[in-house]
Amino acid sequence: MNILESIASNVEAYPERTAYVLNAPDRTESITWSELGAHSDRMGSYIVQNIPGKKPVVIYGHKDPLMIASFVACSKSGRAYCPVDVSVPEGRLQDIVGEVEPDLVIAFEELPHIDCGDALVLTADDVARIAAGGDTIDLRPHWIGADDVYYIIFTSGSTGKPKGVQITRDCLDNFIAWGKTMCTNADEGYVFVNQAPYSFDLSVMDLYLSLSLGGTEYALSKSLLESMSTLFERLRTSEATVWVSTPSFVEMCLADPSFNEALLPRMRTFLFCGETLTNRTAERLIEAFPKAEVYNTYGPTESTVAVTGILVTPDVSATHSPLPVGRPKPGTIIRIVDEQGNDVPQGNKGEIVIVGDSVSVGYFHDEERTRKAFSTYDVDGTIMRAYRTGDEGYLDDDLLFYSGRIDLQIKMHGYRIELEDIEANIAKLPGVVRVAVLPVRKPDGTVRSLSAYLVMDAPAVVMDAPSETFTSKDAKELRKQLASSLPTYMIPKRIRIVDDLPVTNNGKIDRKKLATL
Repeated sequence: MNILESIASNVEAYPERTAYVLNAPDRTESITWSELGAHSDRMGSYIVQNIPGKKPVVIYGHKDPLMIASFVACSKSGRAYCPVDVSVPEGRLQDIVGEVEPDLVIAFEELPHIDCGDALVLTADDVARIAAGGDTIDLRPHWIGADDVYYIIFTSGSTGKPKGVQITRDCLDNFIAWGKTMCTNADEGYVFVNQAPYSFDLSVMDLYLSLSLGGTEYALSKSLLESMSTLFERLRTSEATVWVSTPSFVEMCLADPSFNEALLPRMRTFLFCGETLTNRTAERLIEAFPKAEVYNTYGPTESTVAVTGILVTPDVSATHSPLPVGRPKPGTIIRIVDEQGNDVPQGNKGEIVIVGDSVSVGYFHDEERTRKAFSTYDVDGTIMRAYRTGDEGYLDDDLLFYSGRIDLQIKMHGYRIELEDIEANIAKLPGVVRVAVLPVRKPDGTVRSLSAYLVMDAPAVVMDAPSETFTSKDAKELRKQLASSLPTYMIPKRIRIVDDLPVTNNGKIDRKKLATL
């Protein structure tokens, strides 16, 4: 059963169940499964009857319930959709619209002053009117096909211009089939916590697993995330069963001792992707939520959210540090290659190459960058798509271990250094909750030294040297501990304790902002 068939089936099976809830500090908005079906049918019919051609539809906004209905409507009308969150800067929004050249833009918030060309722009009021009383036609002949592009998510490009990752319906269906196996059965229905904006591919994990399972998507607005007390009040009444977020976001929640099973008694599954999940965070979650399972997963946007996963048990955490990111899902092969593209022996580091049935068909209108990153690979006579990730990792007993971004490797004093390697070692020290390491550069761009930013258990504690303020003596003690696991040249010269690490709208550590502190 493909995703559109699953949605249609769930509309019939659970008409009165809530399909989607938007949680903002001053309000909640929701739609039922019956309403999702009706709204998307009317919107899809409008698109087929009024918008010629099959160009992707740009959908701009922030978690409005009708935004989700519009995603489904586009798929029912045979169009790919391109979600753009309100947090996306005006210049980048213009780049995306200029690249897509859409015939239709749906704006749930006021559009910045950008050039939409000849596109028809529908406002939130327009969508509400169409969804409430528009005509409907039989949309099944128009549904997105298996090989058609289902959505396009734009990610940062090395040239400064965003690149549009095209994901087909088949890619999405293959991810969903595997992703559902990680969702522990939930009596009385699944409730998925959504943290990420819909222009960030992590949101695909919660949204489409929820839509395929007939669940409820419990979306947290950006403004709600700015008030932890209000957030926790909402979580307490959410009846959430599946948590999907970056590790950084759950670490912020764990800073409050009330983030435990008493707050979320129905919680059964934690799914993490997008960043490194540390042993300490996994262990704290297992202790706080003894009835829940914690999964560490890995995958870039170009491979449809995630392609490897592992259930992190106390035994796994005790055996492996850092944690593995798991074994590949069915239909996926992980290769580790050297700079020439040759496979390296097990245990050796190299670039992670993903081969499989959820690999993107390439970048939208960008053949040059597609050729550089994508290729094909013969798997027992079957030609499959392959993607060079730019991530470094290694295989051990067929378990994948992520070692960091190749582009986060620096050279200092002639040494090649992986910043995430240093972070992983600092994170193992008692008292360290979160950590980020940044290079300090000279005016000519060369790296002069390293700075580490640490969030510690309160008050600041370094092993046996507790103090109300972090002193040079504490820093010296911390460097002494690091000397047992890191060479001298990899130990940060400057160590600073901060209350928290800033995060981007996607929930990842904001390294640019951190550098300005």
